[in-house]
Amino acid sequence: MRIADAATVRLLRPGDRVDVVAAERAGPPRVVAEGARVDAVPGPEEGAGDGGALVVLSVPRDTARALVGAGASARLAVTLC
Repeated sequence: MRIADAATVRLLRPGDRVDVVAAERAGPPRVVAEGARVDAVPGPEEGAGDGGALVVLSVPRDTARALVGAGASARLAVTLC
């Protein structure tokens, strides 16, 4: 999944646990995933600009679907647990 703040992703390591928060223009931020395990943090992409950064999370299928849906319409952020 793509996290809006690339600097935050650089702080993550495999094995970390994070909550994923979706921030939309209308309405308050909402937690989409709780305690998701970080599996991988791919290196920076060439020419990615300010498009955030990728992080691979291990979550149940229902949570994965919710993350995909949230990522399509909101900026995603993570907080360490």
